[in-house]
Amino acid sequence: MAKIQKNVVSSLCTIASKQTAKERLQAFWNVFDKDDDVLVVINADPDALAGAMAVKRLLRYRVKNVVIAHPNEIRRLNNVAMVERLKIPIERLNNVKLNDYRKKVMVDSQPDHLPCFEKIYFDVIIDHHPPTSKWEGVRFVDIRADYGSTSTMMVEYLRAAELKPSVSLATALFYGIKVDTENFEKKSLLADGIAFRYLFNIANRDLVRKFELTDLRRSELRYFTLAMQELRYSKRRYYTHLGKVRSPDVLVIIADFLNHVGEIDWVFVSGIHGERLIVIFRCDGYRKSAGKLATRIFSSVGSAGGHKEAARAEVPLKNLALGDRPFNSDSLKRLISSHI
Repeated sequence: MAKIQKNVVSSLCTIASKQTAKERLQAFWNVFDKDDDVLVVINADPDALAGAMAVKRLLRYRVKNVVIAHPNEIRRLNNVAMVERLKIPIERLNNVKLNDYRKKVMVDSQPDHLPCFEKIYFDVIIDHHPPTSKWEGVRFVDIRADYGSTSTMMVEYLRAAELKPSVSLATALFYGIKVDTENFEKKSLLADGIAFRYLFNIANRDLVRKFELTDLRRSELRYFTLAMQELRYSKRRYYTHLGKVRSPDVLVIIADFLNHVGEIDWVFVSGIHGERLIVIFRCDGYRKSAGKLATRIFSSVGSAGGHKEAARAEVPLKNLALGDRPFNSDSLKRLISSHI
């Protein structure tokens, strides 16, 4: 049965990929009727949010109502800023009654990606992740795993429909492409570049920049003061320990900030989150490897690794055998210096 399902999915994807943009659009529209209430289900991230907004625009005047729902709590401040500043109307999935909706659409995901999705019958699936095989009877499937983002696909739908996106929608799609292609550093197609260029003069790029920069709460600014107070310097290296932190993300932000200093070759920033010591490594990656250094120091007592220029280690405090001694910037410096 799984093999049959996989073949069905593959054939549907093949059909969609061979269709022109206008044929895909018409096949998508054919799923819906005027009196349909439509539920668009996403696992909320920038690409999914943008894709859902585009689906809602495509169905305006063609169905009775469209609601976007997501199961996950949106915690990343970049994503919170996107939702708030673009005023994206979204609902938590557990707050909606599935039976109130005649048609259901999944965007930027597939039914087996989360257990809560597997219980839902979907009429439409639009995604750019590699196809899986756990759905039957889906009326319209468009999965293009070679595309860098679902936002790119949705731009093609909008252009086929001759619908110019609003500034808000264009901004969301523009940001979705940037995030999922990692500013085109990940694998992407010419199609991603074409969609990006099309949106370039429509989107509010200043707002996108604000999304990208929003990664701190006001309450977390105090960590910068603490980082400067605890900063240690030796042999073109910076070391600083922040003690207990609300989120390890702030360690990354401070490490990236300190890495801007021109005369510095290495940056090491640590903090305690829960019962674990988190250490962030930064360097220029030239004849150095932060990942290898992190592994050499911490792999025997915790998890560690990363890339040449950036790495991370997480170690249970009980594995450090600190006794009654507090871990501080000098402890971090001694520990790192003994291995570098």
